[in-house]
Amino acid sequence: MADDHGAAVPAGQRRSNPGSFAAMGILIRGGDLVTARGLARADLLVEGERIAAVTAPGAMVGSPGVERVIDATGRLVIPGGVDVHTHMDMPAGDGLVSADDFDTGTRAAAWGGTTTIVDFAEQNPGDRVEDKLAEWHARAAGRAHVDYGFHMIIGEVNPASLGAMAGLVAGGITSFKLFTAYPGSLYLDDGDILRVMQEAARLGAVVMMHAENGIAIDVLAEQAVVGGHTEPVNHGLVRRPELEAEATARTIELASVAGAALYVVHVSCREALEVIRSARTRGARVAAETCPQYLFLSLEEHLARPGVEGASYVCSTPLRSRAEGHQESLWRGLATDDLTVVSTDHCPFCRSEKAMGLGDFRLVPNGIGGVEHRVALLYQGVVEGRISLPRWVEMASTAPARMFGLHPRKGSLTPGADADIVVFDPTATTTITSATHHSAADHSAYEGFTLRGGVETVISRGRVLVERGTWMESDPGGIYLRRGRSVLI
Repeated sequence: MADDHGAAVPAGQRRSNPGSFAAMGILIRGGDLVTARGLARADLLVEGERIAAVTAPGAMVGSPGVERVIDATGRLVIPGGVDVHTHMDMPAGDGLVSADDFDTGTRAAAWGGTTTIVDFAEQNPGDRVEDKLAEWHARAAGRAHVDYGFHMIIGEVNPASLGAMAGLVAGGITSFKLFTAYPGSLYLDDGDILRVMQEAARLGAVVMMHAENGIAIDVLAEQAVVGGHTEPVNHGLVRRPELEAEATARTIELASVAGAALYVVHVSCREALEVIRSARTRGARVAAETCPQYLFLSLEEHLARPGVEGASYVCSTPLRSRAEGHQESLWRGLATDDLTVVSTDHCPFCRSEKAMGLGDFRLVPNGIGGVEHRVALLYQGVVEGRISLPRWVEMASTAPARMFGLHPRKGSLTPGADADIVVFDPTATTTITSATHHSAADHSAYEGFTLRGGVETVISRGRVLVERGTWMESDPGGIYLRRGRSVLI
């Protein structure tokens, strides 16, 4: 087989350090290892928190150093998922907070095979960047069941916030998120965006962009409400694809002027994807993600439902029309690597909170859950022949780890990598329902979806969190990750 760097692995064994196998802890045997590089039958040896060796099948059976054996016969063994876009314990104004905190949200992530998240610390106008980062550290410390890092949202550009960026990069926060949406709160004009991009370029950091023309969207939203069009579906109708594409194109050009690397978050429409594809073709340093909701859900089938049912699907960027071909375009973008990563933008709110905007769609708190289901949902792309097994692993684990300074520690099944390992049963049948999911949200955007394949066993840094449908961990053991320089691939 080949490891994640393409180097050949001998038929016997491969270790991170010389010597005997005396201290080995866990042997995962009989499975098919899937990495971004390919598929091979091999066994994995775990020592402490790290992968110690990749061996030929059966090479370590009966070894006195193996304390525990996990039989993965007929299973796929993959690196733990890396979700680089979540919002745990996120304040949303007027006392609202997203349904999942770092306890429930990372527990749900683990159940679904995601062993690393990168969440967002958020600076709003009037806040000190350093104070808000400390606040988010306090939210997460001692509560996370999987490992976590942070991006920093810059919501106000001034000498203090620009000056804080260098310290954040030195502390392992190497990506900064900006918004062209939400005037009056997080919105930044082009000049401020350019200033942050210039500083990010100087520091070798990546700029993440929520790309929608918020000024124009607010005009259309006000006109809709004045005209009596208050239902949740109007959230999607006013946030037009052209306005996502325009902001995407504009910020790509700003990044080019600044010499910065740009990562466009939650791409939802074919128009924005075309802008990204064109820019990448001409060599622009831009990459992009989409989310499961834009692959599986639609405006007609979900957001257009009446009352709180439709409000439950309000998120930004919005769900798009299936009749217009957005979902198919995004799947093709994943197959061609014009879209490189699938994250969740996990930010659920309960139904009572979603119902607060039933008289005015502008007041519905934005957000959809999905951190628990991302890995299995994306496997449906394999089932349907849209993507290969290695591409599944690449976009769910390896590519986000590489892009955000975590590889090869994360997203890899090589010796020396963290023992973040998922045993996935391709023959299982899984039905998603809020009655059995592990999020604190009281509904699921994927209610009733029946999926082929399912997560069976989850290991995070050598700790077995989930084994054959049983939660094994007693106390949260996730740690903060200081990330290296972000790299767009």
